[in-house]
Amino acid sequence: MSTQKEQLASWIDAHFDEEVGFLQKMLQVPTDTPPGNNAPHADTVAELVKAYGWNAEKHVVPSDVVHAYGMEAITNLIIRRPYQAGGPTVALNAHGDVVPPGDNWSYPPYGGVIDDGYIYGRAAAVSKCDFATYIFAVRALEALGVPLKGALELHFTYDEEFGGLLGPGWLLEQKLTKPDFVIAAGFSYGIVTAHNACLQFEITVHGKSGHGAMPETGHDALQAATKILNAIYGQLPELKKIKSAVPGIDSPTMLVGRIDGGTNTNVVPGKVVMKMDRRMIPEEDPAAVEKQVLALIEDAVRGLPGIRVEIKRLLLSQALKPQPGSEKLVASLQQNAQNVMGELIPAHGTPLYADARLYGEQGIPAVMYGAGPRTVPESNAKKADERLLLEDLRKATKVVAQTLYDFLGA
Repeated sequence: MSTQKEQLASWIDAHFDEEVGFLQKMLQVPTDTPPGNNAPHADTVAELVKAYGWNAEKHVVPSDVVHAYGMEAITNLIIRRPYQAGGPTVALNAHGDVVPPGDNWSYPPYGGVIDDGYIYGRAAAVSKCDFATYIFAVRALEALGVPLKGALELHFTYDEEFGGLLGPGWLLEQKLTKPDFVIAAGFSYGIVTAHNACLQFEITVHGKSGHGAMPETGHDALQAATKILNAIYGQLPELKKIKSAVPGIDSPTMLVGRIDGGTNTNVVPGKVVMKMDRRMIPEEDPAAVEKQVLALIEDAVRGLPGIRVEIKRLLLSQALKPQPGSEKLVASLQQNAQNVMGELIPAHGTPLYADARLYGEQGIPAVMYGAGPRTVPESNAKKADERLLLEDLRKATKVVAQTLYDFLGA
């Protein structure tokens, strides 16, 4: 390992307590989405980085757009660090919005409590941890005092849980950024080079309410919804037969994640609303899948008297696929992980979907790498007692800093 890379690692060790304290501050500002009032967290980040002499550009998404989207406030941040001409622009992206913490926590979900080498809190592992990873990797790089070529951008965005269109999607659509390479939030022991696409629908089944003692006077929306449910879940054996060639990704999935409806126990349900999720492997065509799912739903209730179905697309996200140049990111991250951890970390796909795809859709090479365990279940991500092993934060910060040196060191 070069002297410069050893110096990067030493700087991170010397400032690690400061990095952990920064992460605690990230965890202590709630960003539950919904409701999605995420601007205060962005304000906190922008204020904290002033201490490093950095200016965080605040890109406020118009309130009418945010409210129509189902959230309250989004301020995305770009921190630009320009160096000498002649090198690439590398962006680091992490998201600050989180699913609500839910119940059964042993630690305060917004406490940032440290216990037995772990830090606990909502987004400790996904992905407020990488606010700290990326900021301190960049600080370590700049502390070297060596010439750097190109530029760094830190993209801290607040719409991953709703699909990213008002997060990185907004920054790209508004032409506020066009980096050459992107590293997005991930886990320490693997590099994600591909992920699934995702289709989400809201299905509203309209019938007619009627008295429970005279059900024939109504048109039961729940009975009709049951036919849709049976059709959806009846497809699962066929989906299992479809296999992806991408390591880490298996088959498509489909489920209904939420059902609301009815008026009272003694009333024929006049309306039922369901929200469904269809994950697509990278080899599938999202447009073709959407047509198939629409037909499946409509055919399930065709001809039922008094029943009308309204289908609203909530999300159609593309898959992340490797772009030319992503192999350079993979090679550098793997070599530096070998230096730091003493093991070769794999490059693979994941059945999840994430903001990285939005960069890939623009032809920008993007991979996912950051602080975290080997698997999602180990971190309790999106469950009670979400946690991060602090040594994994230390390792990931070193790996990212050394990778940035590979790309930007003059």
